[in-house]
Amino acid sequence: MTTFQPLAEKALRRQLPTRAELLAVLSSSDDDLMDLVAAVFKVRLRYFGRRVKLNYLVNMKSGLCPEDCFYCSQRLGSEAEIVKYTWLKPDETAKAVSAGVEAGASRVCLVASGRGPTNRDVERLAPTISGIKEQHPGVEVCACLGLLSQGQADRLREAGADAYNHNLNTSEERYADICTTHEFADRVDTVEQAKHAGLSPCSGLIAGMKESDDDLVDALFALRELEPDSVPVNFLMPFDGTPLEGTWELTPQRCLRILAATRLVFPDVEVRLAGGREIHLRSLQPLALHVVNSLFLGDYLTSEGQAGSADREMIEDAGFEIQSAGEPTLPRERHDLLKARRRGAGTALPPNA
Repeated sequence: MTTFQPLAEKALRRQLPTRAELLAVLSSSDDDLMDLVAAVFKVRLRYFGRRVKLNYLVNMKSGLCPEDCFYCSQRLGSEAEIVKYTWLKPDETAKAVSAGVEAGASRVCLVASGRGPTNRDVERLAPTISGIKEQHPGVEVCACLGLLSQGQADRLREAGADAYNHNLNTSEERYADICTTHEFADRVDTVEQAKHAGLSPCSGLIAGMKESDDDLVDALFALRELEPDSVPVNFLMPFDGTPLEGTWELTPQRCLRILAATRLVFPDVEVRLAGGREIHLRSLQPLALHVVNSLFLGDYLTSEGQAGSADREMIEDAGFEIQSAGEPTLPRERHDLLKARRRGAGTALPPNA
């Protein structure tokens, strides 16, 4: 039997696990699964208590994307039978946002398909963001519009956006296997632009795309270097009509191990249970709440999710509580990491080199 307690204690000290330790988690036995979840739960409980943050997706522009991401039902050449439409009207967006907020969401994610927004698209979205912030005080707005151009992150921040999402999805080494129309470095650059503009960085991964354990560890380490505030973990939804159709490699136990590895790399960061949780975790979804502290409520971009009422019931039955709008997500202890320099240039003490 594998002992995971030392790994949990390491995470409680905010120490990064080694590659070997993460590989051991990912390859551990189903017989050890409950021990793994119990150990990681101590980390989740320490930094986030029993709070669960609800997030709500609004797909503002669906399908017709010029990029060829192999996992995506909105990709160039996709034959997936999804709803396709151009930009929602402002009143349609406001109605969708209100539905999510009324259901308990404290963050709304405004998503649009495409390689990235034009400056006109950003200006189109700016009043929508401002309107949401005015109508729903305390609710966070996260934009997810693809690759950003110079100055666009600043404009989104000026409009009132709180965060920007752009997932790395997989390891840099394997990225060309899932997309050929842009590179891994382009995604990293967009997350960096968002950070520099003062937007809370949100970046995660997709599991179940025929990746190896080493790929998953590489992706987690690359994400750690970006220092995101939230890390969504998606599980592949292999739509028919996409290159990855028929790829069903995940088990509920495998998903839990992936989530546990993510929590160990990000002990005090929002880890979000995202797309594909219903079809891959299935009846083990409540157990995942002992690892993650955030999830998407209701439907996703092109697929239907569990009913919001079922999500809320699941959270309550598992002994957790929904985080209210305006309540800080990240633990206060993270502020302890910010220390004014008292050594090096201009002081009598040697530099930290």
